[in-house]
Amino acid sequence: MQSIENRTYAEISIGDKASLVRTLTKEDTEMFAALSADYNPTHLDEEWATRLLKSQKISGHGMWGGSLFSALLGNELPGPGSVYKTQSFTFHRPVELGDTLTLTITVTAKEDATNSITLACLAINQHGETVIDGQAVVEAPTEKVRIAGAFVPEAKVRRRSHVYEDIITQVKSMPPVSVAVCHPCDEISLTGALDAYQNGIITPVLVGPEDKIRETAEQFGQDLTGLRIINTEHSHGSAEVSVALCRTGECEALMKGSLHTDEMMHEVAKRDTGLRTGRRISHVYIMDTPTYPKPLFITDAAINIYPTLEDKVDICQNAIDLVQVMGVATPLVAILSAVETVYPKITSTIEAAALCKMADRGQIKGAILDGPLAFDNAISPEAARIKKITSPVAGNADILLVPDLEAGNMLAKQLCYLAEAEAAGIVLGARVPIILTSRADTVKARLASCAVAALYAQARRTGKKKLMTGGGAE
Repeated sequence: MQSIENRTYAEISIGDKASLVRTLTKEDTEMFAALSADYNPTHLDEEWATRLLKSQKISGHGMWGGSLFSALLGNELPGPGSVYKTQSFTFHRPVELGDTLTLTITVTAKEDATNSITLACLAINQHGETVIDGQAVVEAPTEKVRIAGAFVPEAKVRRRSHVYEDIITQVKSMPPVSVAVCHPCDEISLTGALDAYQNGIITPVLVGPEDKIRETAEQFGQDLTGLRIINTEHSHGSAEVSVALCRTGECEALMKGSLHTDEMMHEVAKRDTGLRTGRRISHVYIMDTPTYPKPLFITDAAINIYPTLEDKVDICQNAIDLVQVMGVATPLVAILSAVETVYPKITSTIEAAALCKMADRGQIKGAILDGPLAFDNAISPEAARIKKITSPVAGNADILLVPDLEAGNMLAKQLCYLAEAEAAGIVLGARVPIILTSRADTVKARLASCAVAALYAQARRTGKKKLMTGGGAE
């Protein structure tokens, strides 16, 4: 909108008209729902529209159409300075997605004593059918103004948890996975496991001081009926038993409770009694970012502080295996650095180039790698175009392989706190997937971490994917 200009009461005549044409989109219904807090599912979900309205399409909110008359009155006739007095509507038929409305307001009367005008309101659809009619009365402005349109804000719909919802829904259709929950002795760790259990994602085996676990459950209103509890005296014992359950195959995944991460991972990493394989253990964040159109996987931001080139081979392969399990046949891996060219003084650029060549030689399998890439041209097609980077990865990455833990941790948290992302995460490279949750995680993120681990464990169970460990097949 370049500018808007009003029409004063003196300039308006009976019979004057203004019109607006607008097509209803899915984003319109979502935006209106967010602004009005009207979450009637017939406006947002086709299944509910069919079930409740016997309609094959989502219908728009009735007042979405009504609000367009307000737009006409506020922008054109009379325009800025108008004061709404009364409005009446009759809704004759629904507006469905894709319908185009032509809205017209016509001045039918003027009242000099109050500078009020009466307008007939009419909305017809693309078939010439009347959708809405009614009448508005407004007080018209007396001062002539023309206003630049630069102040008009831009609004966009961001669909939160669009990634996690799909993952959780997919896992719910599968048999639950047995999970050793290590020392769940506080509210967050216990309720996180029980939420996943109640959603049919996991079957938890609670390992820890039984009295403390039951006390925590009672304090926070949780029901432990039917769940197995293995009693231990302390957190170190919880870690030993939990790891043993996974080592013998009795449990298919491991979940951290209220003990320190280092304490549990120390047991995981033990050479003779732990869960080590020929592959280096690493962490993968699964980011649900409203501004990115698909899941974004960041590795490693939690386990390996300053990984070597050899470490990064395993870190990259772990992430590739996970993304393939989640349905991406050939993941796109962006190896991040500060710049997108090989620069001898920046070690991460040299390692990025080496990793790409190793992929060419089959030392890293199942993905397309490119690097070094700066963050902007890894996830933004426009940034890649401006930098003249021609690559299937640039602007469309699935996996971001970061230079070190500090960079990865900062990146993940920046996305969470500046881009409204949520971060689920699991540890790979061990005999079983390991669920590491944070006290700051949302309920949805904790569920998603369990769901991702369950998908990975299911893939091992069913043999859909041959997950390698570096030393050969498991």
